[in-house]
Amino acid sequence: MKKQANYLKGLRVLLAILFFIPILLFFIDFDSKLPNSLHSLLHLQIIPAILGLSFGILVFQIILALLFGRIYCSTICPAGVFQDVLNRLFCIGKKKRKGSMRFKYSKPLNIFRYLLVGVSLLFAIFGFTELLVWLDPYSNVGRIATNLFRPVVVWGNNIIANILMGMDNYALHHVTLKTITASGLIAGGLALLTFAVMTVFRGRFFCNTLCPVGAILSFISNYSFFRISFNKSVCNTCGNCERTCKAEAIDSKNMTVDTSRCVDCFNCISSCAKGSLKYRFNPVFKKEKTTEVPLLSTPSSPLSREANSRRMFLATGATIATTLPVVSTLAKKTQTETEVKGETGKEWGPITPPGSVGLEKFKDRCTGCHICVVKCPTQVLKPAGLEYGFGYMLRPYVSYKSSYCNYECTICSNVCPNHAIKPLTVEQKKTIQVGIATFVIDRCIVYTEGTDCGACSEHCPTQAVHMTPYEGTLTIPKIEPELCIGCGGCESICPVNPRRAILVKSNAKHAFVEPPLEEEAKDVVIDDFGF
Repeated sequence: MKKQANYLKGLRVLLAILFFIPILLFFIDFDSKLPNSLHSLLHLQIIPAILGLSFGILVFQIILALLFGRIYCSTICPAGVFQDVLNRLFCIGKKKRKGSMRFKYSKPLNIFRYLLVGVSLLFAIFGFTELLVWLDPYSNVGRIATNLFRPVVVWGNNIIANILMGMDNYALHHVTLKTITASGLIAGGLALLTFAVMTVFRGRFFCNTLCPVGAILSFISNYSFFRISFNKSVCNTCGNCERTCKAEAIDSKNMTVDTSRCVDCFNCISSCAKGSLKYRFNPVFKKEKTTEVPLLSTPSSPLSREANSRRMFLATGATIATTLPVVSTLAKKTQTETEVKGETGKEWGPITPPGSVGLEKFKDRCTGCHICVVKCPTQVLKPAGLEYGFGYMLRPYVSYKSSYCNYECTICSNVCPNHAIKPLTVEQKKTIQVGIATFVIDRCIVYTEGTDCGACSEHCPTQAVHMTPYEGTLTIPKIEPELCIGCGGCESICPVNPRRAILVKSNAKHAFVEPPLEEEAKDVVIDDFGF
């Protein structure tokens, strides 16, 4: 049995490393050294798969949980593995006292967790995804890695680069991050603090109480084919398994394992000196000889309590479903009223990335994991605070304050696991109009100072901004809205500060423009020097 325990735990640890390390590195990769193909690991996450309607991934995860239990929580989910790392760090250097209880069995808060996941998913159906933004385990780890770990790595890189440059070694270069915002730092800090406190005091409390993914998988894992169970004829109720169970799902006195909360870490099996715990084929329809199944009609039985919890959950969910249209309408009305002045003083909503279709579609699917913020090569994407209202908080918006959206770049649309930003080809990207440039003549230096400029026209890839005669030899910008795609080339280069003379006004729903005509190449025959 010890051999099976070591094998199972070792395999679980290996799988966790193979999933977690590449995902973590993908988020903190500040120099784009890793291949973008690694984004396929993000598409295995359950909440992004639900919002992105990735039915193949959902079917795979359901089958995986039905066969093996909540393997996802201990190997694939980055939040689960991250909590295991925190738990291990907390245990380092701490001497275990004999009989001390690091963890102990606790009753599941079924009504609360099922009610919470029901409310979260029902609200998401009606376009109100704020609960999922804060509770999605994958997105929380993404915000920790993007806003806390990545800046620390960049800071370390810059220190080493300084030291090397002092030795005339230029192997590393300075990196400047323009995407760090106060809201991103606060969100990442809160997520890290929540995971740390809950892990230290209650192990996997977040996974089994607050996490919507954990609640969804708990339904399925109740009927899993392979599960951990006791061999009651061998067990001496020493309690080692209960002390090592991070999910607080093992009742050593009654020799039971709450399969709905067990995350299959296999620590209990490796801690059992008698080998009384086994991970084996033990589906619900296979009755154990030593176990009496209580009648559903018995009020105090676990099955009865479980049934009552589920009935209450369904009844509450039905009540919420009847009131959600009203709540959704009020929420969207509030959001419309609060979408006001951004960093440049314009009175319109945020510019959403190309491929996001529009503001409402983007809000319905984005959970603010910030992988698009990390991967944007020109750093035009930033996490929003409250400048566009609470309903848009932590979602990325396009900021042309110091850069622009590359005309031929589609990276953000390729890496988004939620499909909040739909995959685009370069040809499609060139025709999507996320906004329209607006010229404010009273701020332009051609008007205020009588000086030539034309920087906005020179940086427009579609010729939507061009110079027209103004006074004498001076020319002034003119905008052709039907050619503008809102890339921000003009706004980012405008020398007027702090309020620029040319701004990109967002389109609440993205439009399409005709691609600029390319001149045909002409064969020129040179038969002399032309003198």
